[in-house]
Amino acid sequence: MTFVGTTEAAPAQPDIRLRGIQVPEASRGVRPAPNASRRVRPLDPVEESLLAAAQGGDPDAAHRLGRRCAERGDRWAARHWWERAARVGNVDSAFNLGVWHQRHGTPEEAIGWYEKAAGTGDAEAAVKLAVLLLDRRGDVPAARRWLEMAAENGAAGAARRLALLSEDEGQLTGARHWHTKAALEGDLRSAHDLGVLGYAAGDEAEAGHWWEYAARGGHAEGAYHLGLLMQAMGNDDRAEESYRLAIRARADHPGAACRLGGLTLARRDLSAARTYFELAARTGHVEGQRLTGLVCVEMGERAAAGYWLGLAAAADDPDAAYNLGLLLVSEHGDLMGARHWFRMAAARGHRRAAAELRDVLARSHDCPHGEQPLLYPPAPYWDRPVKPDQSARAELAVLAAGRRGAPAPGEHDLIEIIGTWDLVIRGLPEQADPIRRLAETSGLHTTAIEHLCSVRATLLHPGTAPWPTPAEVAHVLVTARDLRRGLGLR
Repeated sequence: MTFVGTTEAAPAQPDIRLRGIQVPEASRGVRPAPNASRRVRPLDPVEESLLAAAQGGDPDAAHRLGRRCAERGDRWAARHWWERAARVGNVDSAFNLGVWHQRHGTPEEAIGWYEKAAGTGDAEAAVKLAVLLLDRRGDVPAARRWLEMAAENGAAGAARRLALLSEDEGQLTGARHWHTKAALEGDLRSAHDLGVLGYAAGDEAEAGHWWEYAARGGHAEGAYHLGLLMQAMGNDDRAEESYRLAIRARADHPGAACRLGGLTLARRDLSAARTYFELAARTGHVEGQRLTGLVCVEMGERAAAGYWLGLAAAADDPDAAYNLGLLLVSEHGDLMGARHWFRMAAARGHRRAAAELRDVLARSHDCPHGEQPLLYPPAPYWDRPVKPDQSARAELAVLAAGRRGAPAPGEHDLIEIIGTWDLVIRGLPEQADPIRRLAETSGLHTTAIEHLCSVRATLLHPGTAPWPTPAEVAHVLVTARDLRRGLGLR
């Protein structure tokens, strides 16, 4: 189980603000020189008055004196006066002592002081206490109690932490309740997460509502996933609008840039498509690099095409390696270079690359005697064209299945499952029972084909069944490939 305290908590050396003061940056985490706090320093009239009152037992004066010590970097004197104030009931001093100990690596002491402050109803202390209880002790029930108190009192971040904790525990009703509270308080991350939960449950209207809410507030992922949903539903105009919102929120969003490139390429606007694909490519996005290279080929810019295809091929993209091999042969007659990239793609199961490799080996005079195209044919690589709505569904399925760190299937594998079914039923009579016909023709058992059909339906229509696990996807992929092989398809 992944606790909230380890997912969105303070870092190991937290930069936590003390209440009511700004500590000089140079003093944070630095131990003063020996006897530094004992150096004689003249007191100003205010400090003289505070000192006298604090020594007389005034907790407010002791707290204020601790603040002045902290502001000038005397952390140990600050701790001394806050302890005197906190012991007689000053809540802000108890809170600052919690921060002090958390910052200086004594979290158990921090828990004690935060608990003292939180016990008076201090919501901010309750949040920090809950995070430490999760991180240090794994005490979920106690953390939940403090977070609920803080959330009901309007503490920033408490509702979201409760939502994430509820998700970790599989309590989706509670997760939606607290995410909704957080979203309505302005937390766009929770609005986005409500969209993910809605999509996984099969409620596309709810997913669209919350993703749009997040997108209009400037949340890049909310806008991007709204775009995917619109594209999956066939509404390309709204999809394009949403992808533009994602780019506006995050100028280097590779997914949105790639999707915009695909939409403009469908309109045959090669120049705009290249601009978008290249935006994604420059972030290291492998698909963006491959698509930039392919558009450059169409535009006749062979040097640029080689550069981008080379980057994607070096990142182990089979289709980029295949196209780079074609470019090397057509532009430079470089059979040796082409042979290298065709072999790389063929080793990943790229069928067209395997065919080109056989041809190049037959034409090459510098090949080692008897070199074979491939000794052990790999599993076939799905290199057929993918419909944009299907790839959008596959990406959304990966998002939903991998929520909160759960293992997620690969997007390319899901595309192959979806595409295989569309391929094998093509041409079957409408009134025919496809499962029975496919079983008779391919020799596969009907239960295996039914399983493939069921998983595909879940990917396209979430909420009808649990999301497939990576192991289930691997099993269904074997069925899909056996089915294509049995039907004489690749």
